[in-house]
Amino acid sequence: MRILLFFAGLVCASLAEAAGLDQLRAFWATTHTAQGAFAQSVITKSGRKPQNSTGSFVFARPGKLRWQYDKPIRLLLVADGERLWTYDADLNQVTVGKLNEALGATPAALLTGEALDRHFTLSEAGAAEGLEIVDAIPKAADSPFARVRIGLANNLPRLMEVEDNFGQVTTLLFTEFRANPPLSKEAFRFVPPKGADIVGQ
Repeated sequence: MRILLFFAGLVCASLAEAAGLDQLRAFWATTHTAQGAFAQSVITKSGRKPQNSTGSFVFARPGKLRWQYDKPIRLLLVADGERLWTYDADLNQVTVGKLNEALGATPAALLTGEALDRHFTLSEAGAAEGLEIVDAIPKAADSPFARVRIGLANNLPRLMEVEDNFGQVTTLLFTEFRANPPLSKEAFRFVPPKGADIVGQ
């Protein structure tokens, strides 16, 4: 996502040592667009071999996101501010839904939403491996997620760990995170490929 100094009078070292909630709020206050890459690992409660994938992303706050999985599956999610499009290239199938209903209290809302703690209760969770940790617990009783853990450094998310209600843990490592790059509106425009099956609204 991105970096801009939240308090102009503080030096970089001070920013790096700021508490997790302060860094998350600084990220929200100063990062309006972002571009980067990620590596994802999914571990089930049964402990089976992790499912690994890589991809890239761009976002513009509020509510615009392009999240692309490149390997081993080809999956594209595009939020245009009103709708969320999901395209499975292998199935040539598009699923579309209203953005607020689709994102709601998902981890993506912590990056691209309009209110920092609208859907989550946020708390400090200490520090680990050079990152300040924030725990985010969904407020909705029917949320599919039990907890989201965010690791931050220099006012940017570096790691997200998402635990669902079935004990599955998805870990996102942001291998590249560029804050506030100029982005084309076309990045958040989705046109269903010719012949694709479209499911939803």
